[in-house]
Amino acid sequence: MDPTDIDVRRLAKMIDHSLLRPELTTGEVLDGCHLAARYDVASVCVRPADVPLAVKALAGTGVAVGTVIGFPHGASTTPVKKNEALDALAAGATELDVVLNIGLLRSGEDDAVREDIAAVVGAAAGGACTKVIFENAYLEDTDKLRACRLSTLAEADFVKTSTGFAPGGATLEDVRLMRANVPAHMMVKAAGGVRTLDRMLEFVAAGAERFGATATAAILDDLAARRDGA
Repeated sequence: MDPTDIDVRRLAKMIDHSLLRPELTTGEVLDGCHLAARYDVASVCVRPADVPLAVKALAGTGVAVGTVIGFPHGASTTPVKKNEALDALAAGATELDVVLNIGLLRSGEDDAVREDIAAVVGAAAGGACTKVIFENAYLEDTDKLRACRLSTLAEADFVKTSTGFAPGGATLEDVRLMRANVPAHMMVKAAGGVRTLDRMLEFVAAGAERFGATATAAILDDLAARRDGA
């Protein structure tokens, strides 16, 4: 995909600026929120404890506040995930990235995985969009296909490749597989290792419609420079 095919605003609105590293200070989270507002991205994705801070920092900006549920391993019980979702909604989050139960998926416990996802989707109904993180680095393609089906049955809004904290992140092959195996109304989010403009545009061409990114400024500045020089 050529950079001249997409403008800066459109690409910015495909980015969830990620602020999930465990060592981030309050000041660093605020700096990240200010960066997200400056570039007018789709959202920030912050740690659950940072949701009230981000909501206050981004009030009136048009940048949504998202957070993570069952992060990063997906192994919290379903009631805990549901309560995490309700707590995040009460604090003002409007996007929830939930890690599916990886071990149960790999064990073939499909009903339990679907119910786990559906509990968060149900808690978020009318208040937030839901993105199901597969953590593809740990999955075979057959697992990924089942995760697509179960996320669809649970009526999630997105499927997402990775947390960014596993041994591997997003791949073009995984994005193509996920795009081909969820309905058209569901979106695909790529996360983990998408750090340059050229790489992001490859993923857009493969079917990704949202990105988890920490290199937001570098990517969007690069696009602006290339379009100015076109």
